[in-house]
Amino acid sequence: MTARATGLLLATTGAIAFSGKAIIVKLAYRHGVDAVTLIMYRMLFALPFFVLMAWWASRGKPPLTRKDWLGILGLGFSGYYLASYLDFSGLSYISASLERLILYLNPTLVLALAWLMYRRRVKRMQIIGMLVSYSGVLLVFGHEVKLDGGDVALGALLVFLSAVSYAWYLIFSGELVQRLGSLRLVGLATSVACLLCIAQFVLLRPWSAALVAPPVIWLSVLNATLCTVLPVLLVMMAIERIGASVVSQVGMVGPLSTILMGVLVLGEPFTLWVAGGTVLVIAGIFVFTRRG
Repeated sequence: MTARATGLLLATTGAIAFSGKAIIVKLAYRHGVDAVTLIMYRMLFALPFFVLMAWWASRGKPPLTRKDWLGILGLGFSGYYLASYLDFSGLSYISASLERLILYLNPTLVLALAWLMYRRRVKRMQIIGMLVSYSGVLLVFGHEVKLDGGDVALGALLVFLSAVSYAWYLIFSGELVQRLGSLRLVGLATSVACLLCIAQFVLLRPWSAALVAPPVIWLSVLNATLCTVLPVLLVMMAIERIGASVVSQVGMVGPLSTILMGVLVLGEPFTLWVAGGTVLVIAGIFVFTRRG
């Protein structure tokens, strides 16, 4: 019981910490920074932690093969670099609440990709859960489009593509996770992503673009530590204690905490449309994962 309570606490804290990422990004955008610069700073400050994680998990393990490195490079590009960049870009157009609801559809995207690639069977209740969840996102999306115009569609598309990119990572990471271990794979893949984000800034922006307002630096440090590195460790520790299925269910607090922080910190409106859409998304994913 003690291990279970500890696992639940770790999973809940990790979900809330990770959901704060959107809030910090929205706060940083108020200082005139763009997505390329902002994600560079986030990954720059996170890189030492992930390198340390990879080194720690690699102690006493056999060296990586060429095939391993190719897999790590591909997963780092898709799961962390591309997914993060698309997410940060989309957040400049939509609310933190809508962003979190779209990303929460990730299990349905994994199932859809598995069906397309491997013809994995989809159960009837899973389809019902997907329909309920997507109707909730469309409800919130339609309300934001009505208020803020066409840019919301672009932002929602970018965040949705971010979720698709991360779903590809989950689909293809299975074999490497079994061979390398989750901590070693995450440390290496995220280190690759950090280097790609830094390289992107060097190639696309002048060095003067790195001169940003001081709050952007502190927000990026907070994003890298509290909302990036810490949730990864907490969720892994929780999985060891209570299993991935229970951790997935606990993750339902993520959208709720994002909406609450959006209202309290960002001043985003909490309407019946947001409330109804959130209930539909969470209910749909609950049905989907239970039947999965």
